[in-house]
Amino acid sequence: MKMKKPHILILFSILLISLFWSCSSKKYLRLANTSYEIGEYSLAIEKFRKAYKKSKGTAMEKAEMAYQMGETYQAMGEYATASIWYRNAIRRKYTENKAMLHFADCQRADQEFETARQWYLAYLDSVPGDERALNGLKACEKAIEWINKPNRYVVNVVKELNSKFRDYSPAYIGGKDNELVFTSSQDLATGNRESSITGEKFADLFISSFEVQKQKWSIPKLLDENIIINTGDEEGAPSFSSNGNQLYFTRCRYDKAEDLGSEIYVSTQSRGEWSEPVKLELVGDSLIAAHPSLSADGKTLYFVSDRPGGFGGKDIWKAEKDGNDFGKPENLGPEINTPGNEVFPCIHSDGTLYFSSDYPIGIGGLDIFKAEKKGKTGWVVENMGTPINSSGDDFGMTFADGEEVKGMFSSNRKGSRKDDIYSFYLPPKVFQASGEIFNKETGQKLDGATVRIIGTDGTMLRMRASGGRFQLKLKPETEYVFAAYKEGFLNDKARETTIGLEDSKNFSLEFFLTPTDAPIKIENINYEFGKWDLLSESKQSLDSLVSILVFNPTITIELMAHTDHIGSDAANFELSQKRAQSVVDYLIEKGINADRLVAKGYGETWPKKVTRELAKQYDFLKRNDELTEAFINALTPEQQEIARAINRRTEFRVLSNDFHEKFDPEPGK
Repeated sequence: MKMKKPHILILFSILLISLFWSCSSKKYLRLANTSYEIGEYSLAIEKFRKAYKKSKGTAMEKAEMAYQMGETYQAMGEYATASIWYRNAIRRKYTENKAMLHFADCQRADQEFETARQWYLAYLDSVPGDERALNGLKACEKAIEWINKPNRYVVNVVKELNSKFRDYSPAYIGGKDNELVFTSSQDLATGNRESSITGEKFADLFISSFEVQKQKWSIPKLLDENIIINTGDEEGAPSFSSNGNQLYFTRCRYDKAEDLGSEIYVSTQSRGEWSEPVKLELVGDSLIAAHPSLSADGKTLYFVSDRPGGFGGKDIWKAEKDGNDFGKPENLGPEINTPGNEVFPCIHSDGTLYFSSDYPIGIGGLDIFKAEKKGKTGWVVENMGTPINSSGDDFGMTFADGEEVKGMFSSNRKGSRKDDIYSFYLPPKVFQASGEIFNKETGQKLDGATVRIIGTDGTMLRMRASGGRFQLKLKPETEYVFAAYKEGFLNDKARETTIGLEDSKNFSLEFFLTPTDAPIKIENINYEFGKWDLLSESKQSLDSLVSILVFNPTITIELMAHTDHIGSDAANFELSQKRAQSVVDYLIEKGINADRLVAKGYGETWPKKVTRELAKQYDFLKRNDELTEAFINALTPEQQEIARAINRRTEFRVLSNDFHEKFDPEPGK
């Protein structure tokens, strides 16, 4: 019996230790879940880690903790780390299949699109038709498209404004591009406590000015030296009135370790001093009111809240000015708000709303969206694409006033230390037209031609084409007609448009002016053997002649039909005359004035003279060869058929260039 007592003590000690570890693990897990629920993500991670290390429980308990770690890191925007914990939870057979969905989301945010696609499909096997997974699949395809084809925005990190801490949500003072206020938790921040959300000092508002001589931003400093705006609580997400004298911002208050939520305050500047901030009564107690953005006229305040009546997590609301206060908030509706989170609104002076969301089809976590007003209450929303959006979180956009489209926003994209501030600039679209004018007969550039340019914006220009060349800039969203002409030549024209073009473009135009001192062949005019009725393909070719006559309204022409030498002279004359007349009749049907048209059949009397083009096409012909009966009879049978086909042609030549339509004051009489 005495021999057994030590064993009993050992077993009892092991049991006590196990109970201690188990109780300790559950305590940390309970505390971690509480911290997560109230948004204290930094504290939650610390407690989850302790619970995970101390846990001696089942694989399922480990899976639960791993999943919660993934949720917390995802909430903080640290998607790569979140992926590791979600994968851990899935490997440990975590029971809830949403681990697959969230793992896929994080893989997409880390640009692992194929892996993300596989896990979205795996999730859809268990939850068919789930909208978030379907959106995720579409987002994988769209993200690749956006990444491979970025838009014209130029994005650069602003190194002078960024620290090793979180720097985000910039705002220009009064829209001026030389003064900027932003949110930061860098060392100069006033608070001594750390945020239980980020693990950093409570954020404050900082200001920086652009130094023109140095071409960079000054070292940031606290917005107010009197500690009126910045306090021991957390301040951020500024928005200014159009004159820069009113500041709206978010303040997150804390009582000891208790989070009292976020509220919007307003302060007025007078003689360089800010007044004591006043809280706006927008949503009532225990609700979120954050991320204010004031309209240019100062009458509407846009902000974020989780108040009842929304569509998901956090929604964007607006409140209209009612006297000195703002009235009852109004939700912006389902075109803006989703089952996810919509945050950081920015209302542009032109009425366009920019905001971030984690729900619609996007590239990463939070993407920036542009919403333009449609009617009185509607919106047209589009993702801003790359390079504005990235695989990380992109949010907190602000615009400088002026004709240039430029501003700043925040992002934790790859290459950022944490949340960093980036500048953006949209270069103007440049459209350039370069044209060359050729003699169609010789192929040489034609000097001395004139170009007329007519645009739907009212443009009416005439340009001399020196050396057969011309060049000019075109305007956006405009359709142009170019007409090239020179005496002794038929006019030529071209159409180009810049309407709907997203990128700059150079237009290359070529004009071929046909000399009017020689017959001009009409291609592909065919008849059945011995007949003069136009075939359908011939009518299509004649439509090009209609266009020439419409575009050259002062010319009169002779339609000339020719036959080969087979058959009698009389028969060929009659056939060619009927064929010429059939062409004239068709042109008249198409609206061409009969006074401008003469039909003439030449039978076999005008053999074709070989042109440069024909000589290139047939190696047995030389330029200026005349396809007479004697010449053709000297060829091989196959060559003879080709030569006779060349002679069977329909041509026109310009008779005059001074035709003017007669005006009939009493048509029909």
